[in-house]
Amino acid sequence: MKTIYEGKTKNVLESEDGKIFLKFKDTMTGTDGVFDTGGNEVAGSIEGAGSECLKVSKFFFEKLREKNVKSHYVDSDLENNLMEVEPITIFGKGLEVITRFVAVGSFIRRYGSYIEEGASLPGYTEITLKDDDRNDPLITKEGLVDLNILTAEEYDEIVRQNLENAKIIRDILEEKGLKLYDIKLEYGRRKENGEIILIDEVSGGNMRAYKDGKYIEPLELSKYLGI
Repeated sequence: MKTIYEGKTKNVLESEDGKIFLKFKDTMTGTDGVFDTGGNEVAGSIEGAGSECLKVSKFFFEKLREKNVKSHYVDSDLENNLMEVEPITIFGKGLEVITRFVAVGSFIRRYGSYIEEGASLPGYTEITLKDDDRNDPLITKEGLVDLNILTAEEYDEIVRQNLENAKIIRDILEEKGLKLYDIKLEYGRRKENGEIILIDEVSGGNMRAYKDGKYIEPLELSKYLGI
């Protein structure tokens, strides 16, 4: 297989017969050498990190498929850290869609004068541009439309899908005795027909989940899921 894109934590590969795969790596993102799932730099590597992220992604994508959620996921090869995916196109240079169920983190840093830390949220949605040089800035619906990244209709569809998907993931975690505080997902278009679908991964690094008030480290999530 040939590598068609090299990312910080995953590479995109193409097989001789045209199938597309994500190769999960052991690199971890962070800031100033400190591991942080929200960071934009490679902070180092941890043996087994790629395998853990793929295992959890496989679990969630297959659970979502049972709920008729459309995604780029096809199948997984855990032995080789590979996830087969459908070919897609992204919006602009990539978007991250964040859903918040609890007011913590950067939400409190921005809006702490108006809400108490730890307060419940109904599924507050934010979108950021994937732009490492500008620290993934927040962008509004109007900004996305004016910059020709999304149409207004595409924005509404992404927000609708995303809230449904985030709530499904929240409910799955609740069944395991876990509480989802927030989650970051990505969306793209199917190459064959332009349909908007869930893409990338759904792993511990995408979310903040807690057990009895204690934060679950991203690489520990599979233990709590029982997989």
